Amino acid sequence: MAITSRAPAPGGAVAAPSGPPAPPPDGLPGRGSAWAEGVEQLRAAATTEPGRLRIIGAVLAALVLLFGLVSVWEISGRVTAADDVVGRSQPLSADAASIYRSLADADTVSSSGFLAGGNEPREVRLRYEKDIANASRLLVSAAANTGAGDDSRKQITLLSEQLPRYAGLIEQARATNKQGLPLGGAYLRYANEQMSTQLLPAAQRLYEAETGRLYTDYDDARSLPLASIGTGVLALAALVWAQRRNYLRTHRVFNHGLVAATAASLVVLLWLAAGHTVARSGLSEARTQGQESLKVLNDARIASLQARASENLTLISRGAVLAEDKKSDKYDVDFGNDMKDLEAGLATASKLADDEAGRTPVTRAADGVKRWKELHAAARQTDLKGDYQGALGQVIGDKEHKEYSGAAFDTVDASLEQAVAHEQQQFTRAAEGGLGALDGLVTGAAALAVVGAAAALLGIGRRLSEYR
Repeated sequence: MAITSRAPAPGGAVAAPSGPPAPPPDGLPGRGSAWAEGVEQLRAAATTEPGRLRIIGAVLAALVLLFGLVSVWEISGRVTAADDVVGRSQPLSADAASIYRSLADADTVSSSGFLAGGNEPREVRLRYEKDIANASRLLVSAAANTGAGDDSRKQITLLSEQLPRYAGLIEQARATNKQGLPLGGAYLRYANEQMSTQLLPAAQRLYEAETGRLYTDYDDARSLPLASIGTGVLALAALVWAQRRNYLRTHRVFNHGLVAATAASLVVLLWLAAGHTVARSGLSEARTQGQESLKVLNDARIASLQARASENLTLISRGAVLAEDKKSDKYDVDFGNDMKDLEAGLATASKLADDEAGRTPVTRAADGVKRWKELHAAARQTDLKGDYQGALGQVIGDKEHKEYSGAAFDTVDASLEQAVAHEQQQFTRAAEGGLGALDGLVTGAAALAVVGAAAALLGIGRRLSEYR
């Protein structure tokens, strides 16, 4: 084999050989083995008591900080959801119900004013205008809500487009009716059909969408903070183990730093459990004793408004619109169905009412419904006998009829309004109480976690000082 000699570099130095560098001698790590070197150093440190203590201190501090971080993350989400229940989703659900109620009331009042002919009472007209203005205002507010979902925005757009058309039909019916022309009744029936087939269904879908968001916020606020509880229990278990280990090696009962870290973690865990339990209880009460009752009462009030509108339209149409059986008056059939819904709703509301202040207006409304049905039946018999003016007096009142079905309806409507206001107060009180139970928990958990981690490190530091 030929031997190749290397020429000396300028200055007498020998040139470096070409080709890949030679591998490092056995036992020396390369650059790519820094991780292995770190693991080896950690393993070497763990063979001595000071090294083990440093590792234990780092793990304890990390667990306590992790507990605080997870607690802050989970509780922040529940506070946000509970705050949404109180300040956003429930008010939006209530506004959606108010839109529905205002539209139904406007339809009812417009038919009552039509029955009065050219002598439409001023208070009736003002009530109609107030209903239309309230519905328009709430629609603008709902449209400005950035949290509204796509379905809600779709219904808001539909309502905003159709409400002016409905109001225009009512004005045409009113103007024609004042002239004594029968075409006014056709305009009113067409407006009622638009209300029944477009406006009210859209308002119902909006209410259901906003109520669905409310229940989603309820569920988010009430969900258990399992991750926080789990990391808290793990941190406490590690701290107890470290103190037991310390006792077995030193026979000292307490390490002040570890005791302080354990106390801080225990306070956070107990605060977390107690605060969330109270908040969950308050939100559950708000839902079962507030929101559920509100939904039933709103539905009952809407049924009463629709029944009153059907009662008025029975006289206005004079049998011109037949039900599906082609024999019965459509609006009289609708009145019977609406009254069934109203009675069923009042029965449910009475069961849900949990105090005398809630039951009293519901009972008064139920009594009013009974009287309303009796007066309606009497008016209907008078109308079927051909005495239209007599039936009109029994429905809207006159000098001969001091007690009439419209007065009974007013009693029912006022009682339901009082019941709704009471349940709204019940909801607000319970929901705000649940939200208040979480006050300070986020800040407290973060602060105590930092204190606990620092105390754990100080406690381990005291043991390390004994080896110096």
